[in-house]
Amino acid sequence: MLRGATPSVAYRDGNVLRWSAAYAASVTGDVAFFLTLSWAVTQTAGATQVGAVLAVGAVPRAVLMLAGGVIADRYGPRRVVIGSDLARCLIVFCAAALLQFSPAGLLMLFAVALVFGVIDALFMPAVGALAGRLTDPDQLGQVQGLRMLAVRLGNAAGPMIAAIVLTATGVAGGFGLAGLLFSLSVGLLLAVRLNRIQPGGRSAGSAFADLKDGLRHLRQNRQLARLVVVVGLGDLCFSGPVGVGLVLLTAERHWTAAVLGWTLTAFSVGGAVAGILLTALTHVPRAGVVLACSLLATAVLVGALGQVSTAEMLIAGSGVLGMISGVASALGNALLQRKTDPRYLGRVGSVTSLSTVGLSPLLYPVTGVVTAVWGPGVFFAGCAVICLLAAVIAVTTAEFRCRG
Repeated sequence: MLRGATPSVAYRDGNVLRWSAAYAASVTGDVAFFLTLSWAVTQTAGATQVGAVLAVGAVPRAVLMLAGGVIADRYGPRRVVIGSDLARCLIVFCAAALLQFSPAGLLMLFAVALVFGVIDALFMPAVGALAGRLTDPDQLGQVQGLRMLAVRLGNAAGPMIAAIVLTATGVAGGFGLAGLLFSLSVGLLLAVRLNRIQPGGRSAGSAFADLKDGLRHLRQNRQLARLVVVVGLGDLCFSGPVGVGLVLLTAERHWTAAVLGWTLTAFSVGGAVAGILLTALTHVPRAGVVLACSLLATAVLVGALGQVSTAEMLIAGSGVLGMISGVASALGNALLQRKTDPRYLGRVGSVTSLSTVGLSPLLYPVTGVVTAVWGPGVFFAGCAVICLLAAVIAVTTAEFRCRG
């Protein structure tokens, strides 16, 4: 860190605020893009093709995620984030322009999903690494609190805004909305500057050598590797599968769509509250212990959620779960970035992203099968076991018990 370059608290740092606003715009754009893409596929080829189109985007994102981490470390996360966000902007604007002259074709939608997935493999590790270089390591908890706030606000506002635009202007307008949000993100990112001291120039070795070096770094640093596992397991179910599980639980209980809407909103609001609380705190004493306890509480809550008998309990429980799981996610990522050498932020972050965002789509069919055969309670119990495993690993790792 450059002495005197960072204010006493991260949320008063204009640089951090520009990054968090850019992240919120990007998340909202993601939500608008995927909702528009799903709607376009449904209108073009029917609901049965939606999963196939989304899978075409998910596979390259997962396969190329580690390579994205290498590129972020070799060329700098700011440059890669801006370039990939600009590419996402261009692809959705091109899709919107094409749809002005001809109806959506399934082949075109497959192509859009594929290219977007490839770009996402570059964007995700870089945007995580960028967060770790914005400010003093002691303020990373506040930065991750702002990230959590941005994610939950984007997830809450994105569907509503996209639905309004889709209703008024159709699929072309939906893609145009996503492009505008990505453009806003690019504009804000151009004004972001890195405050932490950067490692010296680009690696002289090959990209594959850099990847092996990053994996070797994790193998040799067992505490860091354990933290990657904790963060990966803690976020795995909450990067998509729990949302699907809530949909299936609501349907199984024969509750209305309004109940589902309030449930998902409560979960987002709970996460936003967690983000605000962590942003306001200048220090979290024994952050590793708080992380383990929040993961344990998350395990209990997510398991209990599958057993609720009233809509009111589901909504209230989702709100509390959103807050507690938000604390665990933000603290885990803050500790991960604080304990990672800046030279490896992209590669270490890509491993975590691969185990959550990259692999979580594979759990979607598992969610459906488990719910259909054994009921939603068993699915939520499985999520509870995963969170409990993360808590156990955190508790048994001495480093996490130290002052975080």
